[in-house]
Amino acid sequence: MKNRLRVLRAEHGLTQADLAERLDVSRQAVNALETGKHDPSLSLAFKIARLFGLRIEDIFIDEPE
Repeated sequence: MKNRLRVLRAEHGLTQADLAERLDVSRQAVNALETGKHDPSLSLAFKIARLFGLRIEDIFIDEPE
């Protein structure tokens, strides 16, 4: 699943560690999300969307397999 997480994080001046702390996950988890190696749980996707004031579908782009 593609996402705009890296761009949004940069636009808000956050490091991966900063974002991880705000989401209560590890920095490695943020990296895995940004690189598409891991898809977020629904609850984490909602947390991310609330943090950036966006809808989930504005951040995460579902791609057919």
